[in-house]
Amino acid sequence: MLEQIDLSKKLEKTEYKSIIADLEIKLGELQRKAWELKIPIIVVFEGWGASGKGTLINQLMLAMDPRGFTVYNIKPPNEEESYRPFLWRFWIKTPVKGRIAIFDRSWYRRVLVERIDKIVSEKFCRLAYNEINAFEKQLVDDGFVIIKSFLHITQKEQKKRFDTLLKNPSTSWRVTKEDWKHHEQYHEYVAAIEEMIDKTDTDVAPWTVVEAHDRRSANVKVFRSVIDAIERRIAGLPAGENCNGSKLHKIQAEDSLVSILNQVDLSPALAREEYEKALKKYQARIHELEHEVYLKRIPVVIVYQGWDAAGKGGNIKRLVEGMDPRGYEVVPIGPPNDIEKSHHYLWRFWMKIPKAGHFAIFDRSWYGRVLVERIEGFCSEAEWRRAFREIKEMEEHLANAGTIIIKFWLHIDEEEQLRRFQDREATLHKQWKINDEDWRNREKREQYQIAVDEMLFRTNTSYAPWTIIEANCKLYARIKVLKTVIKAVEERIKS
Repeated sequence: MLEQIDLSKKLEKTEYKSIIADLEIKLGELQRKAWELKIPIIVVFEGWGASGKGTLINQLMLAMDPRGFTVYNIKPPNEEESYRPFLWRFWIKTPVKGRIAIFDRSWYRRVLVERIDKIVSEKFCRLAYNEINAFEKQLVDDGFVIIKSFLHITQKEQKKRFDTLLKNPSTSWRVTKEDWKHHEQYHEYVAAIEEMIDKTDTDVAPWTVVEAHDRRSANVKVFRSVIDAIERRIAGLPAGENCNGSKLHKIQAEDSLVSILNQVDLSPALAREEYEKALKKYQARIHELEHEVYLKRIPVVIVYQGWDAAGKGGNIKRLVEGMDPRGYEVVPIGPPNDIEKSHHYLWRFWMKIPKAGHFAIFDRSWYGRVLVERIEGFCSEAEWRRAFREIKEMEEHLANAGTIIIKFWLHIDEEEQLRRFQDREATLHKQWKINDEDWRNREKREQYQIAVDEMLFRTNTSYAPWTIIEANCKLYARIKVLKTVIKAVEERIKS
């Protein structure tokens, strides 16, 4: 494909100045419009060394308000980044609504440089294509514009530009040994680039191949592709998608779903003496496994969901009681703040994904999108329905990076919940645990149970299974959680 592209296009200087002046004005106007409409934009530049990415990015920057964009020059991952899933460092750089992020190279490094240099295996390259497409679709579904350009030049033209740069002492530093190595691998890269474009040229995030021999015509093509993408996004803004949270979504169980929670036997219990003995034993084992997880650089994500007053806090306390606090973080999840609302809803959870060798324990999680946000109308129906797919994709990406994912639903019946609510109100040092919202949520229990059943059914996977914890007896629930975590970690260490 690349070899068939006509690279002879040229634009005369006079004509170029006339065209680019109008395009620069237009781009500036669209940047301001995107800010008003809170449309986040990502512009990705990939291309050959010396194909003119830096010059082109600079040209774009000069046409825009510098307060509204950020440029990221992507290098090989540092130590901190290498201990995370490969998309982590890009998730945390996604812009807030209304801003523009420009990437000088990007997540496509995984299927180009890291692939050709055999930094990652073919298996992980194949996985990366799926992860990249899912990542881009999740962002576009959330209102992002993604504009991807590949700057193409021939091997002969690349050598010519390298030689020119080397002749000038002020630019010779820009040509590295790695550049020459990749120049020699030109034909290997052609095959990898063509496969990359073939597998990631999608309706939501298409590629534009830019003929970059002539810098003027390349500039015009990139400006036009950016302008066209933003204009189409503005023209296609859906009406009434935002939800202000004032509407309560009434939901009904789908005919294809059988209630999982109604079939749970909540009678299991544990005597105090037996509990104390088991607690000491399993906490000691968790302490040992925490050390092994660190040595083997295995990331662990533990998710707690459950009914109000189901005992999540006390359960987490017993889980971490014997652990080294340097090896874990408990992440309490409440309603998103203003900064978090201005990002994709998964952004705040990606920010807390643990590095390899550490535990992250989420007290509530991304499942809020298909539970409280669904029931209370804080997101649209399209958004929470889409979230089932997005959540499974996120968890699969974590699993692909070696993460152990353990998910708990702490289940109690209505009578036990009422008893605990009343106990909290009657006990001075527990009153902070109960508020009006808890009582309101209890009134909607039937609606919540339908949502929980669907969540358990649609997001139970081999790489991130749910474990239902019978939590009417807190002592039994704590021991079952400890045993489940131990089993999952031990199985990974032995594998």
